[in-house]
Amino acid sequence: MYVMIALGGALGALSRYGLTRWINQSWAMHFPLATLTINVLGSFLMGVAFVLISERMPALEPYRPLIMVGFLGAFTTFSTFSLEIVSLFNQQAWLTALSYLSLSCLLGILALAAGIGLTRAF
Repeated sequence: MYVMIALGGALGALSRYGLTRWINQSWAMHFPLATLTINVLGSFLMGVAFVLISERMPALEPYRPLIMVGFLGAFTTFSTFSLEIVSLFNQQAWLTALSYLSLSCLLGILALAAGIGLTRAF
């Protein structure tokens, strides 16, 4: 299983790198189009993989670590985050979902700013 995750992770990371380069070379702009595209595409693919593996083709379950954890996890962690939010909504855990969504965005941005600030200060 660990080898499958590592292989998927390597392929996901290389795919992210290649797609980022291609988008940035094709459409030069100040908006982070590559990251947005990858996050949205990764979220879409996570949804497709989730339904195919969990509901339509259970025989693919052994490949979940390769596809969902490894490849899509390295392609974008935003896809896992999105799946968790949708799963909470599906469980009707509205407050938990909205809290997780809000806190993840807010705390992630604050943590990044704090890391930048502290590192620059020392």
